[in-house]
Amino acid sequence: MTAQMADEIIPNDFPELKSLLMDRDPLCAISAKEAFALYERNWRFVDVRKLTEHEAQLVRELATVYGHGVVLV
Repeated sequence: MTAQMADEIIPNDFPELKSLLMDRDPLCAISAKEAFALYERNWRFVDVRKLTEHEAQLVRELATVYGHGVVLV
């Protein structure tokens, strides 16, 4: 994990990640690994034009740690 990325992520802090949650409370933390899986599994629903720089950085960091530098989309 990079120095900036936490072990747990609050989806509410990342608009596109928040939009991927179907029936969960976006204020409840999820593991970074689960966040990566959500992005990867549902990337077709992510509007990349709406990614904030903060969220784009999170996706890059998650890809580095859990995707060996690649997001399988």
